Amino acid sequence: MKKYLAMCCALVAIACGTQRQKGCGAGPADIIPAPVEYEVGNGCIASAELAQMAPAVSISERGMKNRLKGQELTDWQLGQAYWLEIGKRGVKVVAADEQGAFYARQTLDMLTELSDTVSYCTVLDWPRFRHRGLMLDVSRNFQGKEFIKKQLDMMSRLKLNRFHFHLVDNPGWRLQIDSYPRLTSFAAWRPVADFWDWEENETGGAFTEEGTPGAYGGYFTKDDIRELLAYAADRHIEVIPEIEMPGHNYETRAAYPWLACNLPPENRPDAWEICPGSEKTYEFLEKVLLEVFELFPSPYVHIGGDEAGKNNWERCSDCQARMKAEGLQSVEELQGYMIRRVERFANEHGKHIIGWDEILEGGLAPDATVMSWRGTEGGLKAIAAGHDVIFTPTDYCYLDYHQGSQYRAAGRLVTLEKVYSFDPLGEDVAEADAHHVLGLQGNLWTEWVHEAWHAEMQLYPRAFAIAETGWSQPSRKDWPGFKRRSDALGQVARNRGYTLYSQPGDLIPASGASDFSDSGLVHSRNGEYEFVSFTDDGQWTGYRFLGFSEAPGSFIVSIQAGQAGGQLEVRTGAPDGPVIATLDIPDTGWKWKNRTVPVQGTLSEDDGVYFVAKTAPFSIRSFCIK
Repeated sequence: MKKYLAMCCALVAIACGTQRQKGCGAGPADIIPAPVEYEVGNGCIASAELAQMAPAVSISERGMKNRLKGQELTDWQLGQAYWLEIGKRGVKVVAADEQGAFYARQTLDMLTELSDTVSYCTVLDWPRFRHRGLMLDVSRNFQGKEFIKKQLDMMSRLKLNRFHFHLVDNPGWRLQIDSYPRLTSFAAWRPVADFWDWEENETGGAFTEEGTPGAYGGYFTKDDIRELLAYAADRHIEVIPEIEMPGHNYETRAAYPWLACNLPPENRPDAWEICPGSEKTYEFLEKVLLEVFELFPSPYVHIGGDEAGKNNWERCSDCQARMKAEGLQSVEELQGYMIRRVERFANEHGKHIIGWDEILEGGLAPDATVMSWRGTEGGLKAIAAGHDVIFTPTDYCYLDYHQGSQYRAAGRLVTLEKVYSFDPLGEDVAEADAHHVLGLQGNLWTEWVHEAWHAEMQLYPRAFAIAETGWSQPSRKDWPGFKRRSDALGQVARNRGYTLYSQPGDLIPASGASDFSDSGLVHSRNGEYEFVSFTDDGQWTGYRFLGFSEAPGSFIVSIQAGQAGGQLEVRTGAPDGPVIATLDIPDTGWKWKNRTVPVQGTLSEDDGVYFVAKTAPFSIRSFCIK
């Protein structure tokens, strides 16, 4: 392995100062991700003519190294590097490997799409990080293989090269497993389509048999997966499957209840976890993983490891026996035992595991790669222990979060600019440890995302920023310039049939009030929704949302209410204004229960919406227009 390309190299890898000749169209300064070096010559060519040309391609490691002029790349960077020339005598490409030639073609195609003409130019380019990824959750809301292919097309244009396929989770198992057919004949189908109508108090709802009238769901057959894998391979995209354990297994336990912990009759098991004490669990996991290993050529399998509640394990006789036999002192160590055991099994079959940063708890598996999502702290801890890391912190890389004025989305505000501002090699990563940072990834969870167009709206244009951060050198990143390029590429994407998020004002916004802080209200602004708590101090208690660009006919609010019942009033104009809806809170309360609220009476575009509780305290997690 050659010397790691230090960040200082990027400082000398600058674009030529020659500007695009007047009258010419797109040039290297217009593409995403921004290339390392380029020069713009005199003259241009019609995009239609350029698109019909067959580039003269030379696959030569020596030729590529000659173009680098002494700049030293790692082996994997050299394999993805390319030199592209567009001039009077046609198009030439030099690359050390077919992958580099493919990326040259993506640059060429993007240039022809951006304008009617393309400037004569030369481009010398290579990636900064080896893992430039997107994750799609198809468990909560299912999207089929044609949708996946469409996103792989966009990924390839952006030079993204890792597709993290989140195939299984509480709301549905989406992968054919011959050893356990009930995972797809039953646990892939639910009686209602809307995730929030299905989920009950953050656990789950009912499943139903495949073929039941009105059933919602779906899964990928092995032939579907083979088709997608071939499609991805043609675009030099590695597909990494995720098989969750030990948490997020509500669906597997619904299909095979014997995966649950062995508890006393008076104890009802928590809903998400499988039993790490039972040998039957490992027999199940190993049979599933063997089929996954056989199907997916990636050297990696993602095994989850996140958000596992452990209350069952403290009461389960099988778990307690396992802990005693293995000398484990805590349930955290019991989870570590499971992860290490699964890792050994994966290694025996030539695979490596990736896990969310919770796998650090209870002792990290020796060869594991950590995907750091709860900020960057987990990743930094893993790096210090000598492990490879992929950064995907929620504050920058969660693409299900709000972008501003928004249709339906989760969590806090993660704008395009904020995504673009993230650097996986931040100040806390020492240069000597930089080789452990494999890259970054944008994640799209789909609790709030049912329709295909909505999924694309959450992905784009923020995936453009993920792509540029993953590929381009820091010295080439420039927010105003990126915004210009993003707007232009966004129009190209729309012309190709993608749905992109638009600017504020194009969609119906909702923002928190700022003038009620003296009432004890904790608020947020501009679509950024944190957990907001209220107490009734004898005055009105509530929250205001403002700024509708058009008056909604209904909206959705995710509420946690107290256990004492009571009513929640929705008013307009003022805290004591007209009531447009009344929600009766049951005695059992709501825990983040999603409620659709039809607007009754008149609501103008300038009116605020106020939630007022007279009896029971409540919290609002999210509010959106339906």
